[in-house]
Amino acid sequence: MWALRAAVRPGPWLSRVVRGRGAPRAAPWLPACPNRALAAFGSGGLKGRGSGGRGPRANGPRSRAGEEEEEPEDAEEEEEEEELLRRDPLLPVGTQRVCLIHPEVKQGPGKPQLTRAEWQVAEAEALVHTLDGWSVAETMVVPSKAPDGKLIFGKGTLEHLTEKIRGAPEITAVFLNVERLATPTKKELEAAWGVQVFDRFTVVLHIFRCNARTKEARLQVALAELPLLRSHLKSSMARPDGRGGGSRYIMGSGESFMQVQQRLFKEKEMKIRKALERLRKKRRLLGRQRRRQEFPVISVVGYTNCGKTTLIKALTGDDAVQPRDQLFATLDVTAHAGWLPSCMAVIYMDTIGFLSQLPHSLIESFSATLEDVAHSDLIVHVRDVSHPETELQKASVLSALHGLCLPAPLLDSVLEVHNKVDLVPGYSPTGPQAVAVSALLGHGLQELKARLEDAVLRATGRQVLTLRVRLAGAQLSWLHREATVQAVDVVPEAGVADVRVVISSSAYGKFRKLFPE
Repeated sequence: MWALRAAVRPGPWLSRVVRGRGAPRAAPWLPACPNRALAAFGSGGLKGRGSGGRGPRANGPRSRAGEEEEEPEDAEEEEEEEELLRRDPLLPVGTQRVCLIHPEVKQGPGKPQLTRAEWQVAEAEALVHTLDGWSVAETMVVPSKAPDGKLIFGKGTLEHLTEKIRGAPEITAVFLNVERLATPTKKELEAAWGVQVFDRFTVVLHIFRCNARTKEARLQVALAELPLLRSHLKSSMARPDGRGGGSRYIMGSGESFMQVQQRLFKEKEMKIRKALERLRKKRRLLGRQRRRQEFPVISVVGYTNCGKTTLIKALTGDDAVQPRDQLFATLDVTAHAGWLPSCMAVIYMDTIGFLSQLPHSLIESFSATLEDVAHSDLIVHVRDVSHPETELQKASVLSALHGLCLPAPLLDSVLEVHNKVDLVPGYSPTGPQAVAVSALLGHGLQELKARLEDAVLRATGRQVLTLRVRLAGAQLSWLHREATVQAVDVVPEAGVADVRVVISSSAYGKFRKLFPE
């Protein structure tokens, strides 16, 4: 997620490869009636039967007159986007035995806070194990004063590492646990050690590429890859033909080979951003349609592999949701229908997981995906309290949320869910805004649903009312369509019914306007 049209033949790292998996269809918009909310949930992203055993009762209504509809995608645009998604592999295929090297800063301004080297190594090992066929052959923690600088190791340390790696023929690659390696440094280390060397950015980017399913996610990964390709280009220009440098111009055009490639990269970036904007407009349209139907939206966020998808499956009872025990299993925002204790239909938004020291270009590329969080009514922050770095993970997630410039009331009302308490015997959460659960075993889910309902009612301005309606009129059917009916107590001798409903302020205003007392 690479092919570049050029007047010259690009290098081997820009060649075409087989296309990735096709993207699923966009999520359909929700129908007007909460009782039919699940009828429109298909494989495109709005999924689930909801808890309590409620299923769809009828097909959702068709698009109404005057309502915006999603335009079919132009065939030329489709072909152009697929062209942008062709790319070379970032990492070698097949089985790899990796030597994991973690440079540790023990003092000074570069020393990481709230964490220890063994926890950082554990997370790096999890990244390696996420890759098919990759395993860690050896782990080494070595001292370093500037892990992100040009000189990562001192002379003695580098000689020691070279001796160990050269003396271990089973090692086929090295994962250096730094955010980004300068291309000259990477080449020097590969020449010294005789194997390929990868940094955190490349490994995470490859995992993102493997897990991206929708076209939008794949395009965002393609956008994040551009800095890596530009660095490869600058490095290759030192010896453009493999024999020496020099100024090379393309058939009298006045542009050097370097200038042509830079222009092509810039054009590629513009095309990717344009394609992303088209998809973003469609997603915004679907979001407006959901908000028009006044379904409360609950965004579920958290550190990667904290159990967000497992929790959504437990809350909705949707067997189609299949959580995976790996990092970045979810890269696309997906919507799932559920029901709260009051029978109110809600939408749970499953989002991409966060990671500490996530490369900046990846954060920037995927910030657009998280725009849906800004339009939600409630944010649920899922934490893995069994993890030794749970406080650092919390800080990473909150930092990312603040970076999205979310509304202050939304940030202030975040509900913390302390997940995996079954792995911490006797655990009890501290603070009023936290609920302890085990999404896998179902512990604490009823309390969580009650807390979710209270928070949604406050955030959306909904209220629980008992309204007296005439049985002969259209009031009762209107309430079933526009509100959540909890109970109906019929008074036959008076020809009326007392209806207990959960209703929004706007819907209540419409009710009083249509059916004045």
